[in-house]
Amino acid sequence: METVTWVGMDVHARSTHAAAVIAAAGELRRARFGGGAEAVVAWLGGLPAPVRACYEAGSTGYGLARAAQSAGVAVGVIAPSKTPRAPGERIKTDRRDAELLVRLVMAGQLHPVAVPTPRVEALRDLTRARDRIRGDLLRARHRVSKLLLRYGRVWPSDRGTWTQEHHHWLRRQRFDDPNLELAYLDALAAVDALMRRRDLLDQRLLVAAQDADVAAAVARLRAFRGINTLTALALHAEIHDWHRFGRPGRLAAWIGLVPSLYQSGESAQSGAITKSGSRHARRLLVEAAWHYRRRPGRGVTLTRRQEGVDQHTIDIAWRCQHRLYRLHTRLRDRGKPANVATVAAARELACFLWDAMREYQPPTTTAARASAEPSRLAGTPAATMRRRLRPRAFLDPRRPATKQGHLG
Repeated sequence: METVTWVGMDVHARSTHAAAVIAAAGELRRARFGGGAEAVVAWLGGLPAPVRACYEAGSTGYGLARAAQSAGVAVGVIAPSKTPRAPGERIKTDRRDAELLVRLVMAGQLHPVAVPTPRVEALRDLTRARDRIRGDLLRARHRVSKLLLRYGRVWPSDRGTWTQEHHHWLRRQRFDDPNLELAYLDALAAVDALMRRRDLLDQRLLVAAQDADVAAAVARLRAFRGINTLTALALHAEIHDWHRFGRPGRLAAWIGLVPSLYQSGESAQSGAITKSGSRHARRLLVEAAWHYRRRPGRGVTLTRRQEGVDQHTIDIAWRCQHRLYRLHTRLRDRGKPANVATVAAARELACFLWDAMREYQPPTTTAARASAEPSRLAGTPAATMRRRLRPRAFLDPRRPATKQGHLG
């Protein structure tokens, strides 16, 4: 009978503690390594096969998992926020953490995360770098405007801010005190530098969006209102493998757009959204959801973005406009705050995006999936995750519309 060697690892920048349970012999082995993945992979390769190892995701990234995969050893990366821990445990060491992980992986109580390819991770880092510059630019602009406000310099409210006219006005501002003048010029120079950095990253991201491995996915996502090239590219980089979510609700839960729940006995209370998963993807969806407050329509810009996209995706995007507009209107009529209505719309938008992307196959893996033997895929976790469950009624274009469910 086949046995398995289970391994839990606590990985840090300069050390790695590992605990292995060899099921055939009932033996517990411990090991400690320095920095780097070579020694760890060599030790894993010397254990009785097959080996099932794991470690928690963290600042060390996915290097160890990729190195082990190249050596033919299965190493999973675990979500640390979902690792069960005893609330009364007051002693924490790396060795104990490794032993805890090996016990939990044997019991099947750990939640793996998707390990991106190096190319996807690099694209994700670039989109997140652009997002950090966006936040830095917002704060730098606030510093300039608030400094001027303290000295009574106020731009008229009926004219747009941070336009060319506004920039010319900012450059004409002068102060008598040399210290104050230098502080103002420094704040203004920070804004200009951040704008140049943002524009440089925008140009590179627009080029990256035309790559063959992401162009089709970006085109599908751009067919939706409120999602242009940069947003589509960032969403695809954050989620990447849309097929690992068996139904749309799982994608919304992964992004953290579902309400939290506290249930005890006969009482159940819903709270704020969980805010789990990718913060970047969640912010992009919420920003895009604001566009659905307006009545459904196809303007010139959206029509151009939908050129070359299959009619099935365009139909989904059109129904999305109708449903999210009605959702905004219904929640506002009930007196809900605008932010609550927008987050609810963002949750529905994630479901529509899942429906548009569930037929998408990455060009780099289409041939590999087509040539894979069914017997090798059957029963594996990947095959289980890719099973497509029946979508919700409002996402199914083949379901006949009813008076209650017609979405346009």
